[in-house]
Amino acid sequence: MLVTIATILVILWLLGLVTGTTINGFIHLLLVVAIIVVLIRLIRGEPVL
Repeated sequence: MLVTIATILVILWLLGLVTGTTINGFIHLLLVVAIIVVLIRLIRGEPVL
């Protein structure tokens, strides 16, 4: 479930970069959250994908 959320956040971030419209950096904040979630999964030894 966390991987799904992280994937969605990364896709939203990429869409924000492509369209050039980021709402006060909210998309970039979501990207940071997605990266943190993936790193936590790696540290715990869980599969990322």
